[in-house]
This record gives sequence, C-alpha cells and structure tokens, in this order.
Amino acid sequence: MTRTQLRAVRRAIALLELDRRRFAWSLVAGVLGLGSAVGLAACAAWLIARAAEMPPVLELTVAAVAVRAFGVSRALMRYLERLASHDLALRGMGRLREVIYDRLAGGDVAVLARLRRGDLLARTGEDVDDIGEVIVRAVLPMLVTFVVGVGTVVLVAWLHLGIGLALAAALLLAGVLGPWLALRGAALDEQAVVEGRARLTEIAVDVVDHGAQLRVSGLLPRIRRRLAEVETTLAKARDGAARPTALAAAVDNLALGLALLSAIVIGAPALGAGTLSGVELAVVVLTPLAAFEGTSQLGPAAVQWARSAAAAERVMALLDAADAPAVQPGSTGGDRRSAQLSARELAVGWPGHPVVATGIELDLHPGRSIAMVGASGVGKTTLLATLAGLIPPRGGRLELDGDPLGDLPRPQLSAHVALTGEDAHVFATTVLENLRVARGDISEEEAVRLLRRAGLREWLASLPHGVHTELGADATTISGGQRRRLLFARALASPAPLLLIDEPGEHLDAASADALITDLLSAARAEGRGVIIATHRLAPLAAADEVMLLTATATGIARVAARGPHVELLHNSEYRWALEHEAALTGSQEGHHGARSLVHHPL
Repeated sequence: MTRTQLRAVRRAIALLELDRRRFAWSLVAGVLGLGSAVGLAACAAWLIARAAEMPPVLELTVAAVAVRAFGVSRALMRYLERLASHDLALRGMGRLREVIYDRLAGGDVAVLARLRRGDLLARTGEDVDDIGEVIVRAVLPMLVTFVVGVGTVVLVAWLHLGIGLALAAALLLAGVLGPWLALRGAALDEQAVVEGRARLTEIAVDVVDHGAQLRVSGLLPRIRRRLAEVETTLAKARDGAARPTALAAAVDNLALGLALLSAIVIGAPALGAGTLSGVELAVVVLTPLAAFEGTSQLGPAAVQWARSAAAAERVMALLDAADAPAVQPGSTGGDRRSAQLSARELAVGWPGHPVVATGIELDLHPGRSIAMVGASGVGKTTLLATLAGLIPPRGGRLELDGDPLGDLPRPQLSAHVALTGEDAHVFATTVLENLRVARGDISEEEAVRLLRRAGLREWLASLPHGVHTELGADATTISGGQRRRLLFARALASPAPLLLIDEPGEHLDAASADALITDLLSAARAEGRGVIIATHRLAPLAAADEVMLLTATATGIARVAARGPHVELLHNSEYRWALEHEAALTGSQEGHHGARSLVHHPL
C-alpha cells in the first residue's frame, strides 16, 4: 500500500467524524466478546481436567457457573459489538456523504462534467460504504485481536513462561505475516475490483436510463455483451482478491498448529518435572484455540483495508479536484430590486469541449423576461448552465451586480440565480417535499398556492393526500404535463430573483407547452422576477420582453442571429420560417395568424 493511499485513508476516516464514546464502547464490547471466548476455553479446559481428578463437587461449582457465564456473554457481547460498531460506521458514512455533497455542490462543476453518472454514483455509494466498513471490518478487529492476544499471552505465561513466549511468537506469525501477505496480494486486485465495479455501475445506469433508445437503435445487444465482459472481468478480479485471504487463513491455521504443538512439546517435560500440573497443561494447550479466533479475522481485515484504501483514494481525489471553497453564510434569497445579470461578448462551452456559442450579449434584471430559441444542439442549455455559474465562461465577461460570476461564493450565487433544467429530477417523496427542494421552509398552504398558480388545481384536488401524496421515482406516476408544471411550481418556490428555465414545454403537446410557457413568463413578470427561458416553441413568445435567436455559423459556433420582441422578429426570414413551420406542424391558430400578418410587412 502506498503512502498516498495511507494518507487518503486517514483523511477519509477523519471525515467520518467518529464519535469517540461510541468507538470506545464498540472496542470494549469487542474485547469482552472475544475475551469471553478465551475465558470460556480456559474455564472449560480447567473444568474438564479437574473433573477427571474427581474432586469434591463443590470445587467445580464456580468453574461450571463461569463456563455458562462466558458462553452467554460471548454471544451477548458480540451482538452488542456488532450493533455499536455498525451504528458508528453508518453515522460516519452519512456524515461523509454529506461532506461530499456539500463539497461538490460548492466546488468546481467542471469536475462533475468530466465524470460519468455511474462513476459518480459508485464514488458516493459503494466507495463510501467501503470507507465506513474499514472501521467495522478492519480497525476494530485489529484492535480487539491485539488487546485479547496480549491478555491471553499474559495468562498462559503466568502458568508457564516458555509456553507463553511460544504462543506470543505464533500469534505474531498469524497476526503479522498472514495479514501482510493478504494486504500485499490484495492491493492490486482490489483496485481492479473497485474500477470494475465503477464501470459496471456506469453501464447499468446507461441501460436503465436509456434502455428504450438503445433497443430501438439496435445497440442494446452490444451493451449487454459489454456488460457481460465487465462482469466476467470483475468476477476474475474478485477471485484474485480472495486468494490472499485464503493464504492468510492458511498461515493462521499453521500458526495455530505450531502453538498447540509448542505447548505440548514444552508442557510435557514440565509436567514430568512437576513444574506444571495436568490441569494447567490442559489450560495452556486448549486456551490458544480461542486466542486464534481473533487472528482469523485479520486476513479479511487486511483485504478490507486494501479495498477501503482504494475507495478512499478515489473519493479524496474527487474532493481534491472539486477544490470547494468554504461555505459562507448567505441570505435565503437575493434582493429582487438590485439583482442584475450581465453578459458581454460571452463565449460558452463545456469544460474539455469546443466553444459552442460566442458573442452573447444580454442584461437580465427582475421584471424582465428573455426567451432563447434555436435548433437543438445550438448551445441553449450550455448558455443557461454558464449563466447559472455551473460552468465557467470560455470568453467574454459575465457579471452579477458588477462582480464576476466566478468570484462569487456558491451560496451567494444560488441566492440570486436559480436554474431549472430540462431533466430536473422529481424525487420519490411527497409533492410538498419536492417543492421544498427549492426552499426548505415552504408551508403546506404556500405549496397549495404555488401548485394552483402552476395550473395544477384539478390535479391537486384529485390527489388522495393532497400535497402529502407520495410521487414515484422521477415522476413515473404522473403525466409529462403534470411533471413540467410541478417543476414550474418548484421554480416559483425558489427565492432567487433570477430564474433560468430550460425547455419547460419539452415532451408536451403544442397547446400544453404554449400555455405553460405563457404562464411561466406571465407569473415571473407579475412576481417581479427576471426570467430566461430556452425553448423550441415560438408561438407563446409574445409574452417575452425579448427573444434571442441563436443560429450556428459556418464554423459550427452559434451566434445571435436576431433579437428583439416577438412582433419585431416576425420580419426576420429565419424566425418567420420557423414560426410558419411550427404552425404547419401543430395547426396552431396563433402561429397561422402570425404567419399571415407577415404579408403586410415585407422584408
């Protein structure tokens, strides 16, 4: 294991913020559990050997009761140790995930842009689990084995020093050599397991999210073959990771045999010389059987350490790359009277990819609405992500209230600008909690008002439990239109004075999409908010103060081809053609009316 991995493990354990009292109780319970096993073996050996000498029955009473007590306490303390250690680890994993989410949310978004969704899921899921399990499966077993092993050696050495030293040597062999071999052999294999597991998660997420598209395109069989190949590779890596554990178990059994043999070889002459009684010989021979119960866990503990080190290295690399600034206190919402978002000669593009649009000029302030239109792939979503501060500009200037957007801490930026993406998630919880994603203090009455303003009055009335009705994962239990309007209500719930909304009418029929966009523009203006909408629909844009038409140039980089109010853009041939084409496809009377009015306004 490298020093980098050791540092990563120490840093990850520190982020778990383990409660010292819970950790101490877990250790004490573990020591008492394994110590009870040693005490049970020692008392049982003494009782059997002493009973063979047929002493008065009363001399055996205490030992008999002790055997029962150790038998009960062994199981009880093991249960309590498992309960305490798992509670400790689960609490730590929860805190670590909270740290990761906070750091990623406030850090460099380019880090997330470079990660596949499955890889991110693996790092925040199974990798965090592996880091938490290092406490349960590695640290605590090592400490418990050390404490009980020292106690056992002291007990045996008290009866016979030579046998105690032999037991100590055997325990060192099992507790050091075996885990070392396991750790050395498992490091590379466990790294392969972690990487293969992340790759498996990536492919599985792609299949779950895009199964229908992959089936239609004929790519699903190829993805399944790739999935089978990854599973085969992962199975081989897991088999390789299991070999060191088997080797450690073999070393443990060898050490146990040596300890027993040494006890007999050394104890038999001592028994003949009278320096060791028969009862004591039975105790020193049988007691090590329980002592090695702890060392048998050290091989798997070493493998778990290697697994956790690989996971910690990946998680710490993710956090270091995010380079998140310290969270600074901010208000729950921006000042709607002063928020001003300005772009000058702005160029946008995702990190690591070419620029997709340039020369963007706009001013957004509360009470103003802007609609961005253009063909798919022209860069509307990328522009919204840049305006929201999720990705850095590729050129030009982008400022909020005169300050460069990149210089503002995430809490302050989020208090002023809110982005609702086309694929914004609807969580598998109640309607109320889905609205509280935007603002955590929304009351039930306010949620009802927001849903009614979003055009969901009838839907809300039909819900069996009102705003407390549970929704399916990602809105699978509601229609597309209801999902969009729910996201509309969430956008209105945001305290931010500037709203950026991507394709609010996507996947809706023309009439529903037009009504939703009109409602959104009207509601935002009535509330004194600034709003930018990226959309394909042109018919409802008369409600916007300004429309920006993005068109790809010969170089493939989009620019603003035309801008102005909807009525003025009817004089633009490209905009007019798009509106006529939209009207022809949807049969929109509003679109036909707009197209006919151009007869009186020649270019």
